[in-house]
Amino acid sequence: PLPKPVIHMIIGRLRSDDVYKQILSFPNPEHRSTALATQGSMLYVILYFAPEILHKEQAIMREIVDKHFPDNWVISYFMGFTVDLSEKWEGYKAAKAAINNTVNMTNVKELHATFERKVTHQMGELQKYLTEGVLLEDYVLDHIPQLLNCVRECNVTIRWLLLHRTTRNKKLRDIICASPDHDAILLLIMHTAQFEYILKKMLETLLEGKRARWEKCKQAAAERMTELGEFFTGHKVLSRMVKDENLQQWFVDLASQVQSLDYQDSTLAGRKIQQLILALEEVEQFHQIETNLQIKAFLLETRNFLKEMIRTVNVKEEILITLSFISDMGYSWEIIDDYVSLMHRRLERDPFCVLLLRATFLKLVSILELVLVRISQAKSEDLISVSEYFSGELVAYVRKVLEIIPISMFRLLFHVSDLLTNTITELDTKIERDKLKDNAQLDKRQNLARTTHQISVFTEGILAMETTLVGVIEVEPAQLLEDGVRKELVRQISQAMNEVLVFRRGTVQDFEQRLETLASRLDGFNRAFEYIQDYVRVYGLKIWQEEFSRIINFNVEQECNTFLKKKVLDWQSQYQSSAIPIPRFPPPDSQSNNFMGSVARELLSLVDCRKTVYIDARAGWFDFKGEEVVGIRTISLLRKAFGIFGLHGVDKLLCFMIVHHLQRLVQFWRKAFDRGAHDFIRGFVDELSPTSSLPESPSRLYQMAMGKTSRLWPFFLEIITQVGQCQLIRKQIANELNFACKLDSNVLSCALEVMNKALITDVQAHYSNPDVNPYPSEENDLLFELSSYLELAGISGPLSKIYVTSEPFEFFPAVVFLFTISQLAKFTYDKTIGVLVCKNQKEPLDGMPFCVGVFTLLKQVHSSHTGQFLAYLGQYVRAMMNTTFSKDPKPTDLPSDVTNVLVFLEEFCTVHHLSRKVVEAHVPSYLFDCFRM
Repeated sequence: PLPKPVIHMIIGRLRSDDVYKQILSFPNPEHRSTALATQGSMLYVILYFAPEILHKEQAIMREIVDKHFPDNWVISYFMGFTVDLSEKWEGYKAAKAAINNTVNMTNVKELHATFERKVTHQMGELQKYLTEGVLLEDYVLDHIPQLLNCVRECNVTIRWLLLHRTTRNKKLRDIICASPDHDAILLLIMHTAQFEYILKKMLETLLEGKRARWEKCKQAAAERMTELGEFFTGHKVLSRMVKDENLQQWFVDLASQVQSLDYQDSTLAGRKIQQLILALEEVEQFHQIETNLQIKAFLLETRNFLKEMIRTVNVKEEILITLSFISDMGYSWEIIDDYVSLMHRRLERDPFCVLLLRATFLKLVSILELVLVRISQAKSEDLISVSEYFSGELVAYVRKVLEIIPISMFRLLFHVSDLLTNTITELDTKIERDKLKDNAQLDKRQNLARTTHQISVFTEGILAMETTLVGVIEVEPAQLLEDGVRKELVRQISQAMNEVLVFRRGTVQDFEQRLETLASRLDGFNRAFEYIQDYVRVYGLKIWQEEFSRIINFNVEQECNTFLKKKVLDWQSQYQSSAIPIPRFPPPDSQSNNFMGSVARELLSLVDCRKTVYIDARAGWFDFKGEEVVGIRTISLLRKAFGIFGLHGVDKLLCFMIVHHLQRLVQFWRKAFDRGAHDFIRGFVDELSPTSSLPESPSRLYQMAMGKTSRLWPFFLEIITQVGQCQLIRKQIANELNFACKLDSNVLSCALEVMNKALITDVQAHYSNPDVNPYPSEENDLLFELSSYLELAGISGPLSKIYVTSEPFEFFPAVVFLFTISQLAKFTYDKTIGVLVCKNQKEPLDGMPFCVGVFTLLKQVHSSHTGQFLAYLGQYVRAMMNTTFSKDPKPTDLPSDVTNVLVFLEEFCTVHHLSRKVVEAHVPSYLFDCFRM
């Protein structure tokens, strides 16, 4: 701890001296507590290092209070952190007794009445000064003391009212908050800031031109004296005048004295000028001069030039320093937040008051000086980083205040959207002349024009702000407006999606109705945004697409966290922004984090195998009554509601689901296939080898194998079916994206297709001759960039993707074969619709999703496994047909198991884009020809 004598010495200096030299800036005795405010706050902190003074030294505490706290008891000790001395010193006897004189009810009422009168008086003074044409250069030069005094009175009043409205004493707070109201205080702050801003700009201009102005006036005055000297020589004619050598010499000497005035020594120059002015006034009394009007006019002009020189030389840098001390608002860092809502209301009433707010924001920059003064003096390297941080905080406050403008604009935009969507009907290309007036809808269009004008007024108000330097950050009003528009747009779109995309009934009618509602809502919003973009000077379509895609990508990213070990937190997301944040909402259901997950899971729920059958010929899922549940219409409606980015977002989320399911399957595989299962599969494979021959007792062999492995298949079936459904939905989405791309931008679609084929040709050429045709380097971003374009354009094969990589599994084709034939036994071939359907509708099975799921599983491993799998299936068909013919040489129908496998193989070839000849190498071709008969 510090030695006691040192602490007492510091306290003594703070008690008696003006450590920070602030009394020079506040010479009025009434302002002493404000001048010593920084010193007083330091004294408040240091007194706790000498608690005996607070407890016992009544004389010292009385002296401290009388000097530093005679009319204030709420102080700010750093960056807006305030303390109420009447509360903090409650437990200290001497301190409490001293401060009680200040917080005496009578004294508080008198102080409140004084400052209340000052608010009214100062508002009148400010309005007088801020009247157009008052604060001109000559007026400022003549009235600098009065103007500075007005600034002092305003800032002292603002400081006292802002601080003491935060007092913890309820009785005192009730007195102070009774009047003036917050709105009057805010108005005083804004007008004071505007007055300071104009005065500061005027003084800076005068200082910049001070030297030139001085030299100009000095030269003009010297020339006048020289001309008068020449006139009295009798050679220069102004009018008839008798030669006077004394006056001639006197004026020449005067001219030389004017020329000798030194700009740097302003005090000496000012005294000499006063003497010269006095001499010129006295010389007018001479008879030769008194009777000559031209000479008197010359003398008057010279005196005016000399007076101008005095006024100019008195404009010093110290005035600006004093002004910055007086206008400091470092104490209001926290308090000013309470006035944001008042600023919002004022901006809603009058958007052009943003000009006053601009000056207010610049006044708040003084907060930075309090933080940076010691860092700057220490020449610390942290100066830039600290400046950037606090400047960023101030800019954030500016955005917070001005965000009401885009909010108000969007409130009007909803009205525009309603007019354009529901009220105003579009005109036909041809209208009969007599019906023109009826179709004009003049009243509705007048309403639209009025609303549009109100929006443009808000825009005009914020654009009236000039480029402003807030700390070390330059604030562009146009960029501020665009960021505000973007922020509100993001909030509105996110809120609309979060409100509409909540599914409770689980029916396709509810799903499609919500998508139609969202599509209508966003379309009307988009049309209105497009309509007003010229009036608010923003690129509407660009902003819409950028922010819409950012919302979708952010929500997809957050939803995908469910499947990731290392989560991407909100603040880590590349799509999140502090200036234009994407809002987060409570999860819509127990499984999903946001609306993207809700839509994807609702879509999967609608196509559940227990309720639907997928018919590839009609590209959709149908219920058992033959009604379409999900198809091209649903996916198209999803695109209308979500747009291209939304549809691609659902597709990306389905990819993550597929990866998650396949990873679960891999983990299950490694756990389930223990040593015993491994040995059994090895024996089974040996029985089937070679696949070109037929095994002995095939029925018994296959039944035994399926029985031994039956415990594994329920989990396999769940995964394979879910993967198959996700893949089919992805295929539908790719078709819709490709159709939309060709429809909206056929040139782009063709260019992407050609580029894709060219790259594939190059890659194939590389594998044909690697030495001549090198593979693209890892530094080349072409493949990565092109793939994102291809996915958005739907030019991608979702069924051919590789989702997971793993170490090779032994006997993988045999296990997949056993799983396939065990599940195909549960199907029956429906010739009416040409697909496999489950015998038991309660089983989670559907032919096409099952086939696609198996194909996707095989796609994750080497292609040789697929060939081996087809060989096992071909062997199974031949073996079963051999058994059938051995029992009945002339069977009328193929066995159902064989039919199911043949249908499966045909669908597998379609999915895999395999030639049927590949399968016919294992299965006789005539069987494919007769199984559909």
